[in-house]
Amino acid sequence: MFSSYDGLCTIGELAEYAGVTVKTVRFYSDGGLLPEASRSAGGHRRYAPEAVERLGLIRSLRGLGLPVADVRRVLDEQDAGGAADVLEAAVDGRLRVLGSELRALRWREAALQLVRDCPPEERPARLRLVGAVAAPPSTAALVRFWRAWLPARMPARSVGAFLEAAVPQPPDDPRPDQVLAFARLYAFVTRPCGGSGGGPCQPRAHSSAGARESAVLYAGLATAYDLAGGEMRRGGTPRPGEALDGFVDAYASTYGTRDTPGFRRRLAGQLAADPRIDRYWELTAEVLGAPDGRQREPTPGTAHDWLLEALDTHLSTGLGERGARMPLTGPGPGTTRARTP
Repeated sequence: MFSSYDGLCTIGELAEYAGVTVKTVRFYSDGGLLPEASRSAGGHRRYAPEAVERLGLIRSLRGLGLPVADVRRVLDEQDAGGAADVLEAAVDGRLRVLGSELRALRWREAALQLVRDCPPEERPARLRLVGAVAAPPSTAALVRFWRAWLPARMPARSVGAFLEAAVPQPPDDPRPDQVLAFARLYAFVTRPCGGSGGGPCQPRAHSSAGARESAVLYAGLATAYDLAGGEMRRGGTPRPGEALDGFVDAYASTYGTRDTPGFRRRLAGQLAADPRIDRYWELTAEVLGAPDGRQREPTPGTAHDWLLEALDTHLSTGLGERGARMPLTGPGPGTTRARTP
């Protein structure tokens, strides 16, 4: 390939043949990526013909954005007789990085549109709100919020299952309104509970729940929420049925008691007095919401509200345990309810 007597070339010839600068060849050579075949009597670098192909591979890998360390691993594996697995891993790693960068850019673009399109007098506050959220956003603050809310001794598997349902994942290509909703959700979960009081505001249902009881409670609630969610998707109005029975059973099992008319009245009263986090679920629905006004997917919070309204309906019609007639005492219809989850 080269015209010299020994088939080698100088650094300048290699650079010219490969279409790069001498500085580029020297950089890769000094880094050990492009070995020299020998040195001339005057100490000048000399390269073998295969250096052209190796330099082309280096340039291709670098052109795809692979860092020098990954390029080195690919070349080392190739020198050892293989490169497929290492190259695949390097490309996969680069794709993950690019995916994260693209999500960050889309998030920043939507955030900038949000600031640009709001009234001028609102821009400083809007900028502070969305600027507090990283791009792409992390759900770590939401997870911390729920870990403080859930029973302290709740099994890890139960916690993980609930977090998967309760923590909305930010969309990869968000609309400005979704960016605003997530920023407001972040502000909601990072402020002190109850204003100046600080600390987690846990429902009373958690205060006496041990590991087994909390697992029973949230497993039962998850089943009830799924059933209620199916009813909500079909447009069903809140009413007694399998979903409500499972909902009440979850609490009855936690307390080690039976589902009786008296228990349902007491449960309704307790849930009415427990702390509310309606805003969390409203914002979650907005983060996950569709732009065309389609019906929003049920969340654990909206399913909980549906079940509470079903319990109100059950009590107001004089129905007791699983449909039996009962006296009309305790909280009546229209009572403001709260959520455990």
